[in-house]
Order: sequence, then structure tokens, then C-alpha cells
Amino acid sequence: MKGKNMASWIWYHGDFAIYQAMKQNFDREERGMNWPAYWYTSGWNHNVYFWKEFQFDHAQTFSTIIQGKGYGKLINLEDSQETKFILGSQMTCPAGHFRIEIYVGNLSGLPCAFIEGKEIYSDHSWKASNFLGDDVIAGTSQFFTNSKQNPMHFEYSHKIQNAKRIEIVNGGTLLDFGHDLTAKTMIQFFEQFQTMVLCYGESRTEALDVADAYLKHEIRMHDDPDGSYDESTKTFTTKLRAFRYIYVPDISSLDDIGTIFVNFEFVKFPKIGAFESHDSKLNQIWRVSDRTLRLCSGIFFIDGIKRDRWVWAGDAFQCFYMNRYDFFDKEIVERTVLGLRGELDIKQHLDTIVDYSMYWLISIELYYETFADKTFVEAVYPKMKQLIDFSLEATDKLGFIHERKGDWIYIDWADFDHEGALCAEQMVLARALQSVIKISKLLNQDAQEYEATYQRLRVNIDKYFWDEGKQAYIDSYESGKRHVTRHANIFAILFDYVDEKRTQTIVKKVLRNPLIATINTPYFKFWELEALAKVGSYQDVLDTIKAYWGGMLDNGATTFWEYFDPKEKGAARYAMYGDKYGKSLCHAWGASPIYLIGRYLVGLRPTQAGYKTFEIEPQLSLLGDFNAKFPLSEKGDYVSLESKNKYLLIQATKKGGTLLVQDKQITIPTDHQLKLSFNDLY
Repeated sequence: MKGKNMASWIWYHGDFAIYQAMKQNFDREERGMNWPAYWYTSGWNHNVYFWKEFQFDHAQTFSTIIQGKGYGKLINLEDSQETKFILGSQMTCPAGHFRIEIYVGNLSGLPCAFIEGKEIYSDHSWKASNFLGDDVIAGTSQFFTNSKQNPMHFEYSHKIQNAKRIEIVNGGTLLDFGHDLTAKTMIQFFEQFQTMVLCYGESRTEALDVADAYLKHEIRMHDDPDGSYDESTKTFTTKLRAFRYIYVPDISSLDDIGTIFVNFEFVKFPKIGAFESHDSKLNQIWRVSDRTLRLCSGIFFIDGIKRDRWVWAGDAFQCFYMNRYDFFDKEIVERTVLGLRGELDIKQHLDTIVDYSMYWLISIELYYETFADKTFVEAVYPKMKQLIDFSLEATDKLGFIHERKGDWIYIDWADFDHEGALCAEQMVLARALQSVIKISKLLNQDAQEYEATYQRLRVNIDKYFWDEGKQAYIDSYESGKRHVTRHANIFAILFDYVDEKRTQTIVKKVLRNPLIATINTPYFKFWELEALAKVGSYQDVLDTIKAYWGGMLDNGATTFWEYFDPKEKGAARYAMYGDKYGKSLCHAWGASPIYLIGRYLVGLRPTQAGYKTFEIEPQLSLLGDFNAKFPLSEKGDYVSLESKNKYLLIQATKKGGTLLVQDKQITIPTDHQLKLSFNDLY
């Protein structure tokens, strides 16, 4: 973490994330093919300058290092005289009132600068300009505070790991590393290099399928594009891949050849969020959820570690919620927000998906509610406004949003009636408008036009999509099919678009109706269970977590999957997108029990931005004996509670907390642990 007067690399705000997002979204491999993301790729600025004003009563020295080409300029603000200077050597700023400008151009990479001196040093107080529009705050990162670093190369943590189990199968060697990893495979040969084939798999079935494994590598000593051989150590190192298993066909013993191990690559996020109860299955679900989220968290929240490895806004949006109850990292949220949105001018919906753009807009409100950082919100507001305006251009006279050429209205992997405007999409558009309105008001921006658009949309959603006969929202009013799915009805409850009477009707007619198609993605199970929690059905939430995510565990999962249908058996469990190994078995949105347990079963939520005040309402009778600890800030603040033998112990490291049990409101202490008897609480 940065200390006082510690210099940081600086760049134009958002450019680091945009640059790294391009690298991330070009990092996909399938059966020997490289597969860059199939949407418009936003670029970063290649020519910028940084500036800051200083006033000293004695001279100050500093030095500047850049990535790219450029020069410095010293401007005396008292007489307007300018002095250009060469970068890379020590420079002296005389006493007086001066403005220092650092110009950097980088044709193929990220233009950035590192300025170091006792009083003159680069940090977030500098401004950046791309020679267009208003200047912005310079971007920084806690990971780049050393002049010898290069922000174009993100520095990961590494851990050497050996296989948990090795077995001989079909005349070959199968290595099981216990769960999915993102790692480089390393083969240290005892004598001389030997050609071999490595077949990777998230499942045992995939790894053993030599003919059709998704990721396979026939290693070569020389001229291997996917690895390199060090003759001095007799070690071959492959490119980075994600897998649980490695199968080496036709080699039934490694004893005479060498050893295979892996270099696990990850970002070391802190261990803050924790949960443990008397229920071993629930504990395992928490641990596997945490593992899944951490594996899908690096520079960005990505969707899955093996297949896409792309930054998808829907997965990321749910990760923002999970992050609150696990490692509470602010920078990964900022990087993901900025990397997804890209440059100011918007040309296409995020990941081509209309609803993903809506989630991005809502995420800015969520960000402020979580971290209370108004400076960041101000910096992204112009991009927020351009995105909502771009979205509204595709609405009809009723205010309903439609697909344009190249757009994808997704919502979920479900059988929707897509003829005409889709109800669920209108729901998320309305909710996105609410976020734009709230952020606009926070920043003292005019929101009247958005408010009028929102009010009209809300009226028309009810007018055209509510079916009185079915007592539910239908997918499409234009097709005449009056088809009902769960999704729009879930959103209606989550977004508070229905009153108590209609809420209970939806719960009965839709959410508890076995004739309405079930949801099989963890992605939308997240929202369905949150809707049930909002109406107080905590037992249903707990039972479903144990049945659905527990069902994946019963099917051998050690990380959670992209999609789970308990009716699928055998190799069919791993198929998706017409590919027999296309399903991601370590998928970010599969980690949602972290949020559902933290937010609803243990019951922590902020009641003012940045957890200035917060409430915790644990479902004590439901959970039984348990321990929980959840973060309250990026500075390491937390609240901990323990339920044991009909007593509750609770304490927080910051003020503002309130414990809610039944109709009681109890201040959570910060200077001691409060012990409460259940007899006094109920």
C-alpha cells in the first residue's frame, strides 16, 4: 500500500484498464486457435501530458521516467517563461510558483510517467490531458509504486504446486491438481528433453479425451510458440492456461523422464470475509465459492478462467456484490468498470449485450454505495451519461429499448419470447435510469429529462406487460403468446416495481409455480434467490443454496460452474454452446453464495454510502451455531459475530453499526465484544 510521499506511476484516467482489458480480451485459446473477443475493442490514448502546479520557497529536484517518448516543460507562472527539459535525468525546479508538464507519446503501449523527488512526485493529485476536453485526474494503482516497474506488465503472485494425485490411465499419466488453476506447466527433465503431449481439462473426462481436449499442447524443444526450454535447467515452461487435470498420453511413468509441476499465477487479495457454521455442506459451499471468485479475480473480474477469459459485464456486476463480503477490493472494481466501458465515445453496447450496458450503469451507483468515492464517480460520469444516451437512442415511442444491428438482448440462457420488446430488458433499462438519476443528483447535474423518461417507461411496462389473467409479467405483448418466464417478475420484486399485494401474487404464480421453466444458471439463481430473500423466504434461500450449489459439489465440483442442470449426467454435464467441453467449470457468477449468505442469511448491508452506517440482521434460528466476519471498508475494517449455545457475540472495528433482531435495534460496539442471550433477543 502507498505511504506518505510515495510516488506512483500515472496515466490518463482509465487508460491502464483499457490497455489491460484489450490484453485480457485477446487472451483466449481454443484447440490451438487464438480467439480475440468478437466485439469492438476500445483504444487508449497514445499521446497525453500530465501536469501539476507547485509553489516552493526553495528549489526542489526531481527525476522523471516514462514509458514511451516525450519531454518535460517547466512553466514559471509568475512571468510565463517556459523551459523544456529532457526526461530521465535530474531536474531542478527553482523556488517560486511553477507548473510542471510531462508529455508522453507511446505508439504501441500505455503512455505513463513516474516522477520522483522529495516534494515533487507523481500521484493521484496530478492532472492528465489527451488534448481534448477537460483535464482529468491521473490514474494510479497501489501495484505500481516503483520506478523499475512497467505498468504495461501486471505483476502477479506465484506459487509452485504439485499434483494432488497421479494415476496411470490408458497407458498415460493423469495429474490432478485438486481444483482449477491458472498456471504455467513446468517440466523438469532428468536427462534430455523428450517430446510429449499435454492434454488439459477442467474435468477428468476432458483431459482424457486426447482427440478433442479444449486445450492441448505438443511441446517442442525449439521454436515452440506456446512455451520455452531452458537448457541450463532442463526445464520446459508452457504458456499460461487454466485447468484442473493434465493428461500425458503414452507415458505411463514419469520416473525416468522428469517431474511435472505448475506455476500458479494469481492476485493475492486479502482474507477478510469468512463464514463457518455447524452445517458442513454450507461451509463447503462457502469455501468453494470463495475459491471460484478468487480464481476469476485478477486485473479484472473475468467470467471464467478456461474458456472465454474475457471481461463480461454481467459476470462482473455480480462480482461487485460478492466482493463486498469477501476481500472488499476497491481497485479491481475500478479497473473492471473502466476496462469494460472503454473510451468516452460509445460505439457499441458492452460485450455487444444491451442488458450488460444497463448493469454497468447500475454498477456506478453500487460503487458509490460501497466505497463512497465521489472523485471516481465524477471521473466516470461523462462515460455514464454517454452510455445512457446511446441506449435511449434505440427506444421506441413507448420508451421500450430494442436491439440494433450488432446488439444482443441476452438476460439469461432461457427460452424467452423475443418477438418485439422484451419485458425483462425494459425492467433493467428502468433500473439503469434510476442509477443515472441518482448519480446525476449526487453530482448536482440536471436529471429532469431522465426522470421523465423513467416515469413514462415505468407506466408503460405495467400497461403493456402485466397480464391480469396470468397475474404475472409476460415476455412480449406483441407476439400474442402471453409467455411467462421468471426473469422479468424477479426484476419487478428486486427493483421494488410492485406493491406488496402484487409481490405475493408473483411469488405464488411464478416463483413457486413448477409449470414456469426453472432457472439453471447460477447467474440468474443469484437474482431469483435475492427476490425470495426480499420477501422473507430465507428458508427457501438456504435450501436452494444447499440443493443447487450442493448439487454441483455432489457432481464432483471443486469450483462452481457456469450452468448446472441436475438432470444432466455423465459427459453431458460438461457440454455447452454446441461444444462437448464448452461449459466453464470455474465461473465467476457461480460464486454468488458469498453474497447470498453475507447479505441475507447473516444480513449485513450498508445504510449510508461507504458503510458510514450499516445494519446486520442475522437469521439466527435458521443458521444455528456459526461464525462470520465481513469487511466494512477497503482499509480493513470489519464486523464479526458468533452464534453459539444460544448466545450472540458481535463487534465491529468501525462505528455506525446496528444489530437488528426481531423488533430490537442494538448499537454494535467497537471497543468490546457484546454478548447477548437469545432469551433477551426473542
